[in-house]
Amino acid sequence: MLLAAEATLDNVAAALDGSGPPLLPTTDPRVLAVLRPQEPLESSDVAVVVPTSGSTGEPKGVLLTAAALRASATATASVIGEGQWLLALPTAHVAGLQVLVRSLLAGTSPEVLAGPTTVPAFERATSRLTGPRRLVSLVPTQLARLLESSALQEYDAVLLGGAAAPAELLDRARDAGVRVVTTYGMSETCGGCVYDGVPLPGVTVRAAGRIRISGPVVARGYRLRPDLTADAFDGDTFTTSDVGELVGGRLVVLGRTDDVVVTGGEKVAPAAVEAALASHPSVAQVAVVGVPDAEWGARVVAVAVLCGPLSLEEARAHVATRLSRVAAPRELRVVDALPLLPSGKIDRVTLANADP
Repeated sequence: MLLAAEATLDNVAAALDGSGPPLLPTTDPRVLAVLRPQEPLESSDVAVVVPTSGSTGEPKGVLLTAAALRASATATASVIGEGQWLLALPTAHVAGLQVLVRSLLAGTSPEVLAGPTTVPAFERATSRLTGPRRLVSLVPTQLARLLESSALQEYDAVLLGGAAAPAELLDRARDAGVRVVTTYGMSETCGGCVYDGVPLPGVTVRAAGRIRISGPVVARGYRLRPDLTADAFDGDTFTTSDVGELVGGRLVVLGRTDDVVVTGGEKVAPAAVEAALASHPSVAQVAVVGVPDAEWGARVVAVAVLCGPLSLEEARAHVATRLSRVAAPRELRVVDALPLLPSGKIDRVTLANADP
């Protein structure tokens, strides 16, 4: 496998047509220790191994074939058309990777939004686009930050995924004339495979409880994890960790079967954050929940019983050094005691719904 800090047009093109090795777009030693790139791949047709933390915080590698990546890109083009893309997401993640795949299939080169997502940077990048049709993929946090920019209206489609978008954000965007297309999918389905609630051509969705997705966009499985692969994959069908229902032929996602917090398009495992905070000498007890947030989709909130002084800044730094800045809580609530259920478990619903 080719190890690279990120996917590029060149290394993705080589991985897709077989002229180069399969791509693993990460140089994170923690991920490499788990995915063991020196060992043979499970299948000869795997083009890219997408690293993902999943719901547990444990690194996993999703095995994506060239055929699956092409099928996803082709299906997207059949719905929103082809054009020149603005690359505004990391290419180590599937959403950014697919911008490259779509560009390759369309014979175009994407412009890159470098650095933090700000209105001036977005407008400069937009001004460099030369194609007659403009396309961009964003997460809700980025859309919230860019709504004041009229440049958003220049795009023929703004794909929005990575996390549930607040209804208020979608209303504001559409009222401003932004052509938002909400997407649902994950690394295991080559990214978004349901647009505005409707499966892409070739994709079948069943939602009698847990959402099941079938079609040519489904991954081969997980790198070096036949146990997880057997649990989640059955041929071309992937069983997600989400619960949903089909209403009038459209998918409605009701929630997750676990308690993962999706913040700014990234997954954060509350248990991992709790363990990190519990190691601080000032923390006696702690619970971590996700609270709806207009900018982040959900923000990570730590509710703690303290036995010494601890500020939000200190809590964030403590978590960031052990996990990541994404996992660091954006709010610290200090309480005398954590609410408990009759079973003795922490009442997370009460915590999530409590007034700050």
